[in-house]
Amino acid sequence: MNTLALGPSWLDPDYLIQTFGLIGVLVIVFAESGLLIGFFLPGDSLLFTTGLLVTTGKLDTPLWLVCTLVVAAAIVGDQVGYLFGRKVGPSLFKRPDSKLFKQENVEKAHEFFEKHGPKSLILARFVPIVRTFTPIIAGVSRMNYRSFITFNVIGGVLWGAGVTLLGASLGKIDFVHKHIELILVGIVLISVIPVAIELLRARSQSKKAAAEDESDHDAPGTPNPGAPRGRHAKR
Repeated sequence: MNTLALGPSWLDPDYLIQTFGLIGVLVIVFAESGLLIGFFLPGDSLLFTTGLLVTTGKLDTPLWLVCTLVVAAAIVGDQVGYLFGRKVGPSLFKRPDSKLFKQENVEKAHEFFEKHGPKSLILARFVPIVRTFTPIIAGVSRMNYRSFITFNVIGGVLWGAGVTLLGASLGKIDFVHKHIELILVGIVLISVIPVAIELLRARSQSKKAAAEDESDHDAPGTPNPGAPRGRHAKR
């Protein structure tokens, strides 16, 4: 299967699977689910391609086993992220930026977690970058562990098995199989829509706040009705 490169060759799902096999898929799912360095990995397109390759017989592993292992890797990855967050705590928000770490990613995940609460562990699974940092933020916030486990498992199953099964199901359709490169591009575009919306909304709110501050600063002071007026006010 020839796919359209969505970036460097080592980020192309087909290349990763053909080179590292199922073990590579599991490592990437684990890393993207809870390690700080995994936010840039191609999770959605990778799982979709994995399901498609199983259906076409190019990945010689039963689909049920692939889904089970992917779900396990996703759940364990979030678990590691949660424990890391509990251990690191607030110091994560003071960590300086580097090539693999941006403070704004932590802040976005924190806002996402605060907005959606525990269910963010499910929703974040389908949002690149945010899904990597959300379990860490849950740990920093010391979310109830039992609630975390519950939503972690639900999210891991829906994302890990769901996207893989979607690839396996659609892979049986000739059009999808013949135009897989376009399908993968579509998956990437769809997955980044929530991020783009959040960025645009944050930028709009920032501009609005700046405009309000400027308006308040430029507004003339309101005179005090009780204050003396004119040069003859004092005698």
